[in-house]
Amino acid sequence: MIRAIEWQDNKLRILDQSALPWQERYLELSSYQDVASTIREMKVRGAPAIGIVAAYGIVLGAQGIRTSSPTEFITQLNLIMQTFAATRPTAVNLFHVLARMTKAAASRESIYDINSALRHEATSIHHEEIAASRQLSQFGAELISDDFTILTHCNTGSLATGGYGTALGIIKTAVKQGKKVDVIATETRPLLQGARLTIWELQQENIPATLITDSMAGYLMHQKKINCVIVGADRIAANGDTANKIGTYSLAVLAQENSIPFYVAAPTSTFDLTMTTGDQISIEHRNPEEVTLFSGTRIAPRGTVALNPSFDITPHNYVSAIITERGIIKSPYKQALPNMVVKEI
Repeated sequence: MIRAIEWQDNKLRILDQSALPWQERYLELSSYQDVASTIREMKVRGAPAIGIVAAYGIVLGAQGIRTSSPTEFITQLNLIMQTFAATRPTAVNLFHVLARMTKAAASRESIYDINSALRHEATSIHHEEIAASRQLSQFGAELISDDFTILTHCNTGSLATGGYGTALGIIKTAVKQGKKVDVIATETRPLLQGARLTIWELQQENIPATLITDSMAGYLMHQKKINCVIVGADRIAANGDTANKIGTYSLAVLAQENSIPFYVAAPTSTFDLTMTTGDQISIEHRNPEEVTLFSGTRIAPRGTVALNPSFDITPHNYVSAIITERGIIKSPYKQALPNMVVKEI
């Protein structure tokens, strides 16, 4: 397993995803401001990974608070929480983590005990995500047959989860079970997480993979070259509507049109039962220069107007199954989801 996130000597060590595949560069972060910046700048990305890193960032922030008053300590801690809440609005794992860290701090009276509780909670969150992704992968591998060709979008491996992976975790588990699989990875514009990160991860695992541009998926589906599609998720509403990397909705529509199973792989920390439907999910819009430039090189004329929504919503009726660490969920999701999701946050 790629160790993309590590807590060492009261510092956070992360693999800088923005530098891959050109350079395997690790960053040592000792302030919560630096951690928040790495999330905003997508040096770390993926809903579970964002949550884990934010938890450790809160620990760093708490360690830097200089006051002897527990009340003032909590006031400053809440400001640190707000900083992380503003980094990436779509990924719900982040907000579940903020709720857990807030609760951990509130249950202690002394500053020493608050800091201890925050460190323990951050470590627990990390370990839980690792365990969840491994269990999820075991369930998901049941849906993969020998000689399958699997289409996946964006990046859903160790880099994105801080653990084993979701969609890529399923693929890795199927291979470990002795199944022969081929992977088709979309490049995932505009930041090419599929091309840069997914292909890199699959090469580390010696799993055969072919890269395509996002617009080639329909052709391959129509040619009967794809057996199933597996993607991750950043937030799943109570009815099963799913927010994921922009382009996911298009793949789901194409999959249904071509009678191909479309699976969503996500830990229960990605579910948000407060959202009745996907229409209520806030979609992050990022800097349009991510579309008009790449790695600092302009690829569109100056003055070009560009849109850059980072996610889209896939309605639940396009989803064949949702794969979690608690089992595989199928429609009707509105009845099935509450029984799967951990109630205690």
